[in-house]
Amino acid sequence: MRSHTEYLWINTKDRYDIVNITPQVEEALSKSGVKEGLCLVNSMHITSSVFINDNERGLHKDFLVWLEKLAPYGKDKYQHNLTGEDNGDAHLKRTIMGREVVVAITKSILDFGPWEQIFYGEFDGQRKKRVLVKIIGE
Repeated sequence: MRSHTEYLWINTKDRYDIVNITPQVEEALSKSGVKEGLCLVNSMHITSSVFINDNERGLHKDFLVWLEKLAPYGKDKYQHNLTGEDNGDAHLKRTIMGREVVVAITKSILDFGPWEQIFYGEFDGQRKKRVLVKIIGE
């Protein structure tokens, strides 16, 4: 069994953003040499997420608008923010969108369904954050 680990570093210019990281994950898979196995991709920060969906700009805007309705930004809205933080909303948004994805690897490619891509969701951006890519298999 082979194992390959890479870290992607992401620093968005905006507080909220959705970034397609599929090409970087595919590059890591290519380096790994794994032909059959699993690929785990997870955000290593509690105010960002990794999820799978369609690569459509309007949908990404819809996600951000929907999340803002569910967990609006506001320094005085969350108990967490009493600690001096202002990102209580980002913790909730991450919980909604998820921490990680696992994708099957078949014949050396990510075995996606139609339209599927891997995205990094940033909810407290403008600083460097890390995403783990862990690939295991034969």
